[in-house]
Amino acid sequence: MTIADSSCLMDNGAICLPLPPEEENRTIAELMEESELNLKEGNTYYVISNRWFSVWQRYVGFRVGMFSAEEQLSNSQEANGLHLETADRPGPIDNSDIILNNNGCKENNPDIRRTLVEGLDYALVPQKVWEKLLEWYKGGPALPRKLISQGVEYKQYNVEVYPLCLKVTDSRDNSMSLIKLSKKATIHELYETVCKLRRVEQQKVCIWDYFNKEKSSLLNVSDQTLEDANLLMDHDILLEVPLDKDRSAHSGIDSMGNDLALVPLEPSRSSMSIAGGPTITNGHSTGSSNYLYPGTSLNSASMDMDHKYDVQRGERNGLAGLQNLGNTCFMNSAIQCLVHTPPLVKYFLQDYSEEINVDNPLGMHGELALAFGELLRKLWSSGRSAVAPRAFKGKLARFAPQFSGYNQHDSQELLAFLLDGLHEDLNRVKQKPYIEMKDSDGRPDEEVAYECWKNHIARNDSLIVDVCQGQYKSTLVCPVCRKISITFDPFMYLSLPLPSTVTRMMTLTVFYGDGSGLPMPYTVTVLKHGCCRDLCHALDTACCLKSDEMLLLAEVYQHKIYRYLENPLEPLSSIKDDEHIVAYRLKKGAQKTKLEIIHRYLDRCSMDNTKGGERKLFGTPLVTYVAEEPLYGANIETYVDRLLSPLRRAYSSVKSHNEKENGFLVDSGDQLNGSNAEGVPRYQTIDGRKQEGNSSGEMFFQLVLSSDRPLSCTLIEKDSPIKPGPIIRVFLDWTDREHGLYDSSYLRDLPEVHKTGFTVKKTRQEAISLFSCLEAFLTEEPLGPDDMWYCPRCKEHRQATKKLDLWKLPDILVFHLKRFSYSRYLKNKLDTFVNFPIHNLNLTKYVKSNNGQSYVYDLYAISNHYGGLGGGHYTAYAKLIDENRWYHFDDSQVTLVDEAEIKSSAAYVLFYQRVTPKEGEISQGHTVS
Repeated sequence: MTIADSSCLMDNGAICLPLPPEEENRTIAELMEESELNLKEGNTYYVISNRWFSVWQRYVGFRVGMFSAEEQLSNSQEANGLHLETADRPGPIDNSDIILNNNGCKENNPDIRRTLVEGLDYALVPQKVWEKLLEWYKGGPALPRKLISQGVEYKQYNVEVYPLCLKVTDSRDNSMSLIKLSKKATIHELYETVCKLRRVEQQKVCIWDYFNKEKSSLLNVSDQTLEDANLLMDHDILLEVPLDKDRSAHSGIDSMGNDLALVPLEPSRSSMSIAGGPTITNGHSTGSSNYLYPGTSLNSASMDMDHKYDVQRGERNGLAGLQNLGNTCFMNSAIQCLVHTPPLVKYFLQDYSEEINVDNPLGMHGELALAFGELLRKLWSSGRSAVAPRAFKGKLARFAPQFSGYNQHDSQELLAFLLDGLHEDLNRVKQKPYIEMKDSDGRPDEEVAYECWKNHIARNDSLIVDVCQGQYKSTLVCPVCRKISITFDPFMYLSLPLPSTVTRMMTLTVFYGDGSGLPMPYTVTVLKHGCCRDLCHALDTACCLKSDEMLLLAEVYQHKIYRYLENPLEPLSSIKDDEHIVAYRLKKGAQKTKLEIIHRYLDRCSMDNTKGGERKLFGTPLVTYVAEEPLYGANIETYVDRLLSPLRRAYSSVKSHNEKENGFLVDSGDQLNGSNAEGVPRYQTIDGRKQEGNSSGEMFFQLVLSSDRPLSCTLIEKDSPIKPGPIIRVFLDWTDREHGLYDSSYLRDLPEVHKTGFTVKKTRQEAISLFSCLEAFLTEEPLGPDDMWYCPRCKEHRQATKKLDLWKLPDILVFHLKRFSYSRYLKNKLDTFVNFPIHNLNLTKYVKSNNGQSYVYDLYAISNHYGGLGGGHYTAYAKLIDENRWYHFDDSQVTLVDEAEIKSSAAYVLFYQRVTPKEGEISQGHTVS
């Protein structure tokens, strides 16, 4: 028995034979489905190394979350051949690569390494699945975790892979110990755990929020959760015990079932300074700076903002940094851009309490707006002291669980959530009316645009709408009935594609369907988000297509036609860079039956006594249309001869060069008379009879008619009728003699769509203009197959074309540069340098509404992203408008920076403010100086 077979041993020493892979597959799929149907808070899941789990998945053909239990069995039988690589039965479960420092660690629930990514480093399986895998394979160690719910309005279930690790300082001797608790544990449970660890009576102790080693607030015994108390990972708390109490404390058990040990820890070396102040909610205060002992009550926070925040006093305002609370640089970057947006600064430094909408079901009861306003006031009143946005992060995790935890997130996604959340919390409309939208029906654009904006304002009226929302015109055209639908929709920001994501180079080989020329490769540039129609148009020009010709696109895989790309609206994104795409030049109007000619050769290395050798495919199939009815073997021979004619070899070096001009074969007397330079007849009948003749003679090749059923092929006879169908596939058998007559190299060398190393020398990428990004955004493109439009005339979903135009621009204009691209198989970040104007960004000519206004903007903030996917770092540049100087905000650090330095390839989100034109400077299409 091998090591891999050790899992077959039962506890009593007996040998238990493993189940077949398909049985394991079905069992686990059923358990997965059962778990999904019984989803509830408190369920136990187990963390399992993805390194081991992926091997098991390949072994059984299982793919989590993609198929039902019934589908898993059928999929597993073909997955090894089609989708997943085969794998041997894995050995015992091995989680050693994801646990932290296993040396000396207890087997009972060891720590998991920080910064692991689900799906990449580990997988999560329900308890019953883990128990079944453990029964089959043994191994471990077990890593149980609980399912918790997050969010207020919309519950989101997450497995708490990393419970809170809290640092407890005992004020009696300054000793430090660690405890682990769920973020959903209550303050009451915290007291119980700490008192049990330190062996003190709960009634005689106080526990303080000891953030940044300062008493921030007293944690009163209550049912408030640790998350709501804004306790973070690796947070410091302080235990105060009267001096006459017992100090002996050596070990204990936390509420997660983990053994606890008293260990000396070094003080935090992070660059944190002051703690966060009170958080204003709906009349309640959390994290208050009032120091209260158990039994006392908290006073409600007030909106006495003028008293608490005097922005005219102290150091220069607006230069405070934000402490990093654990991978929160993405949040800090977005916040710094927003708190340096002049209209927002002016608004939140005043009393805005009357505009808080606590009843909006789409909002957050005003809590997000209050938390943001509180944070903005701190940043504008604390001089240069960094602020810890703990209370704000707590609100964010409560209302947007996707941003909870301590993983890196996208600053633009957070920005979008904040702008929308602030709008709903500040929405002046208390009761949103129902409005039925009307179709444009050919009415003037001005009338439809005004109507759409009026309807939008009737339901959405806030500061964010006033300064941040614009309007664009969206035109949809049905590809079938040509129905045109025009709508005018609001926008909060513009997501612009980068040119490297706008266009792509594609290399295809074009074959002549009538045999009039040699196949030729062409490289064309097309829109990345375009469709096959765009690719055909580009090839039309490249290969000088005639007016009576058309192109048929096809993908070649393993020397056969894998699929035809006949839908002109098929998105080019469905074509991967490593695929082989070809085009066939065919005559228009002959689209009846496709004839595919597939090439085979006899592999002498695979000779055996039963088959006499194995025939293998090679080269690229030749395709043409056939129109004859009825169709006979002789017709097939004629088509094959015509398509192969450009490949005929010239048997002298002079002829080899002179007889081929621009890919076309020039007539040669000897060749066309039916014999080659060696006197070998050109043609031979299928039954072996030889005949010397002209090009109308019988084929030398052996032709085999393919059937839809495997291993069922028929030798084609000259007089045998061919059953018509949409596709006729013929195998063309090559031997050494045929290779001597025809040059098959033209069929073999098929380039990939994007061939790595195609360019000999790499050149530095030129700077891309922000205007080119905007123009790409405004370019007409087809909707994706998953985003089809319901045509009211056809009464069906159609893959319509969409065209966007700017109609109304806001005072604050935000550009999001789409540097990150995600697909099922690829994640990528583009570090393309975008050259964006700092002053006088003139967008007047892009605005389609003819209102005579000038749209000129100045840059005032940038959110930057450095590094690649899965890591990297966010910072911000912001300008203090009143002093016209730029500063770099890197979490807690704030430094002065020259304006010339703010342009870089890290620029991710750009913030512009509209310039108010002076009297006499309003001129359509001209830059305001």
